Amino acid sequence: MEGGMAPGREHHVGQDIEYAGGPHGGERLRGVVKIGVLRPNAVGDFVFALPALHALKQAYPQAELVLLGKPWHAGFLAERPGPVDRVVVMPQVAGVGAPEDACSDQRAIDDFVARMRAEAFDIVAQMVGGGRYSNPFALRLGSRLTIGARAQGAAALDRWVDHVEPGNRRLALLEIAALAGARLPPMARELEVTVADRQEAARILPPDRTRPLVLLQPGSSDPRRCWPAERFAAVGDALATAGALVAVNGMAGEVGLVRQVIAGMRHPAINLAGALQLGGLCGLLERSTLLVSNDTGPLHLALAIGTPAVGVFWHTNLVDGAPLRPSLLRAAVSAQTRCRTCGIDNRARRCAHQESFVDEVTVDEVRSLALELLQDRRHKEWSSDGVPVHGAG
Repeated sequence: MEGGMAPGREHHVGQDIEYAGGPHGGERLRGVVKIGVLRPNAVGDFVFALPALHALKQAYPQAELVLLGKPWHAGFLAERPGPVDRVVVMPQVAGVGAPEDACSDQRAIDDFVARMRAEAFDIVAQMVGGGRYSNPFALRLGSRLTIGARAQGAAALDRWVDHVEPGNRRLALLEIAALAGARLPPMARELEVTVADRQEAARILPPDRTRPLVLLQPGSSDPRRCWPAERFAAVGDALATAGALVAVNGMAGEVGLVRQVIAGMRHPAINLAGALQLGGLCGLLERSTLLVSNDTGPLHLALAIGTPAVGVFWHTNLVDGAPLRPSLLRAAVSAQTRCRTCGIDNRARRCAHQESFVDEVTVDEVRSLALELLQDRRHKEWSSDGVPVHGAG
């Protein structure tokens, strides 16, 4: 078995697909008109896929790149420059961007599959996970070539690489893109910020040219990744003392958490809980001098835009989520592995408890990283004539 091709399918692939050169197992196809990418995930997971999406678009610049995703993808990516040309919203499919025990409407799934087969994809890239559920689903879509990752026991695609955890997700997805002959292109930034993003950010928080803007992001959808609110407050106070304008961001459901952080600060801070749509957050991140955050979607948006960040990580998540530009990230890492309630090692399987696994990261560590980064950024952001350029929007 060579180039990741499944036994019994190699002859079929060689007969029906014309290649445009390249290393064996990663040849580019000729006549590619349409590429489907299966990636119905959350914000951070989408950001992890951006280098691979850029690579596919560079390899096949004339092809339409269609993301098979979620409703939020459709709204966020509409009119946004980048590698994705179109989003098709998927129904909920158990194990494919939805929990394995999720309720699925089989008729809706069958209708979706029929529509996707009618799209006549040349390539379908499975970028969801190890393929237990997603590989059979990708194969149903009827493309000329299927590529993706394969965990032990999962169905084989035409070309596949081993699914390994933990591992850097950006690099793993680039390895999948390379199965179709794609290579990482040079990028000034992975995610473009639009005029509408900047306008929304300016409406919510007008630019302040007198102070560098620092965002705090104390929430996360995973309680194990949440650093205590009072420690975010302490870091916010240190940054405010150093001259920063501090704003605390959160989703609508995190209003209480954001208020708790602000109430714990001696200095005033701006409450942004529920105030920004995802695009507006991108506009504000572009304008920010730095972000201090848990390992969550806004952290990875900041890094994709090019905004430096201090991130609080559980150690295996840093392996998964490390950016391709390491100079942008200062990571404070927890080495805790066992739940303090039941003693189970959560690297092997997740226990039912919702305690934080990053509690051992100290205020001093994050404060030191944030102040060092603020000082470095302020030095770089002042123009030669003494006019501050931070806060420009």
